[in-house]
Amino acid sequence: MSTIYIDQTSGVDASGNGTVDQPYQSLAFALFSTPTTEAETTQYQIRKDADAAYDVPTQSATKKAKKDAQGLEKKRLKAQAEERELKEKAEKRERRLQESKKIVLTEDSSLPKPVKSKIVKLESLRGQRVRVSGWVHRRRDQQEITFIVLRDGTGYLQAVLTGDANKTYDAVTLQLEASVELTGTLKAVPEGQRAPGGHELVVDYWRVLGAAPGAEEAFTNRLNEQSDPSILADLRHLVLRGETASSVLRLRAALLSAFRQSYADNDLLEVTPPCLVQTQVEGGATLFKFDYYGQPAFLTQSSQLYLETCLPSLGDVFCVQESFRAENSHTRRHLSEYTHLEAELAFITFDNLMTHIEAIICETVDKLLVNPATAALIKTLNPHFKAPSRPFMRMSYASAIAWLNEHKIQRPAEDADGNVITKKDEQTGKDEPVMVDHEIGDDIAEAAERQMTDIIAAPIFLYGFPAELKAFYMQKMPRQEGEQGPVYTESCDLLMPGVGEIVGGSMRIADMEELLAAYKREGIDPAPYYWFTDQRKYGTCQHGGYGLGVERFLAWLANRFTVRECSLYPRWPGRATP
Repeated sequence: MSTIYIDQTSGVDASGNGTVDQPYQSLAFALFSTPTTEAETTQYQIRKDADAAYDVPTQSATKKAKKDAQGLEKKRLKAQAEERELKEKAEKRERRLQESKKIVLTEDSSLPKPVKSKIVKLESLRGQRVRVSGWVHRRRDQQEITFIVLRDGTGYLQAVLTGDANKTYDAVTLQLEASVELTGTLKAVPEGQRAPGGHELVVDYWRVLGAAPGAEEAFTNRLNEQSDPSILADLRHLVLRGETASSVLRLRAALLSAFRQSYADNDLLEVTPPCLVQTQVEGGATLFKFDYYGQPAFLTQSSQLYLETCLPSLGDVFCVQESFRAENSHTRRHLSEYTHLEAELAFITFDNLMTHIEAIICETVDKLLVNPATAALIKTLNPHFKAPSRPFMRMSYASAIAWLNEHKIQRPAEDADGNVITKKDEQTGKDEPVMVDHEIGDDIAEAAERQMTDIIAAPIFLYGFPAELKAFYMQKMPRQEGEQGPVYTESCDLLMPGVGEIVGGSMRIADMEELLAAYKREGIDPAPYYWFTDQRKYGTCQHGGYGLGVERFLAWLANRFTVRECSLYPRWPGRATP
């Protein structure tokens, strides 16, 4: 009679052997491990820990252990069956691989010559033999048929491989993201069935142009919906192949095209200002500085100053240009490099400026919604999107301060050096910011601004900011006789629900002496700005302009959580790859 030992504290089921030196941990595993032929001649000794003596297990413990052992046996049998099934599949696949090497697919010269086409142009070619190239976006095996969804950047096409076309070595080893050339007859899908474009390609000949790896290097193993954001950023070049990312970028292209058309309709001319500059627009703290052949230079923060110089010769102008801000901000609406759509207009008033911004935005959105292709993209990315109604709300800075206080939206208190004042929370024990009401002179923070916009749930022109909060070139509002308090500027921000500020604009100082005084007040050397100052010297006029962040606008239009999704290869502090 053999004896098996079980120590419920120090025993180990997997590597134990039931001896005194290597006891099992559970009675169930001990019963499970005992061969059926030895069950009647085996006794069991069990203890709770090393300080207790071994003893025969109770009847109730044995009954429960037998039930658990049966469960372990079922798991073992299931694992054996799965292993056997995997082995059979592997053997079947190996046989198929070996057989596939014997099959050589050749194009039938007796068939009609195929028409080479992009996917987007296929509809008119139904019933004909066509040749299409692209990447394997999806693949589905069904008995003796393989369905492929092909992607070529212009659209998606379902293709069907049958017969020898589905038995070649390339067919057996085909992986997602391989580039292929497919040739066959384009047929409308039967009624009741669905496929991209309403048709599918019945393939009679095809070949792999560029293979893609499988196993650990397979596309879906490197990238999937659960991937960490840092991995998604590192593999942005692969993320772009996804339907959502590519749809956002396709909408971005349509958006820029629609903006350009809107500007043309409003008689604005596109110009291309430089990115390498030696002047600042929004303050020196956010400038990227570099050595330019021995001279200090910067990456542009804004093209505004250059646009102003175009007004006397080209009239109202705009540009689509990259701008750069060396601002160590990691919020979901900030980028270190972003696409800046800027415009300058001559002989206008502040009211004209806001009306123009509103018109350009609404006309551009209308163009996108009228176009079936872009309307479909917006519907896919942002199903509940509605064009903003006009006129946009206009709220003065002072009124906004009052509105925030009325709605109990506070800000963190700051000391004289701008540091947030905190106090220990009695419940959590953590240091929390001291919250206070807003006051005239506060720079309304992003969070408060977004709360207000989301509550109002409509576009808002916030206008009339204090001069000390704005750039040196902004025109001041005229003061009434005896008026006290801060000097306000003819400046505005356009806020959109879910995003916040997407446009910042102002009237510009038109008087040369006033501009020279602004240089002096800000401690700016006027010498490098001689060309900008000359605009006031040689026929000045009332003029204004604005800058629109394309990524922010797109985030609003496509309902994206962060502007990082709205740039081809986004740049933010710490991220300059790939």
